[in-house]
Amino acid sequence: MKLWLKALCCGVVISSLLSMTGFCGACEGIENEVFRLHILANSDSDEDQSLKLKVRDGIIAYTGSLLEGCTGKEEAMCCAEQHIEDIRQCAQQIVYDCGYEYDVNVYSTEMYFNTRKYDEITLPAGKYDALRIVIGSGEGHNWWCMIYPSLCLPSAGGEKLDEVLNAGEYDVVKDSSKYEVRFFVVELIEGFASLFS
Repeated sequence: MKLWLKALCCGVVISSLLSMTGFCGACEGIENEVFRLHILANSDSDEDQSLKLKVRDGIIAYTGSLLEGCTGKEEAMCCAEQHIEDIRQCAQQIVYDCGYEYDVNVYSTEMYFNTRKYDEITLPAGKYDALRIVIGSGEGHNWWCMIYPSLCLPSAGGEKLDEVLNAGEYDVVKDSSKYEVRFFVVELIEGFASLFS
């Protein structure tokens, strides 16, 4: 009887893991199609958090027009990288205009994000390409969104998420309630993998 119970438990575990493969593949596909914006505040003080939001608004407006004609993530990343100094100067000017002397650093990177919910969209945990803006020491809470396709300005023109992702990938981000446990498992796997990369 104990052998039968062990076999049943092993079968359940194996079938659960196999059912995750398609979901994990869809999550990886999402990572490959999305370019994120990540802004770190100087500190968690109310003033620095307010400054971060002002920088956010200015950068969203600037990158929104800059990336408007891009038709793919690679094109959006290339355009952002070609204008990285302009983006930095835009953010730096906002900081100066608000009366602060913090330096601003801007760079394109691949970084790990936890599972994040944005309105009706849930992005699974994983390593995403991101335009990262660090204000001053960058020790404050962050703010993020997607600049390609744009979820920072949902009303903006350009590609929409459902036009960039395939049907399976879009189902994952749009209907997160039926995938909550799977998101948790993917976050555990991705979090563990990020420790070694």
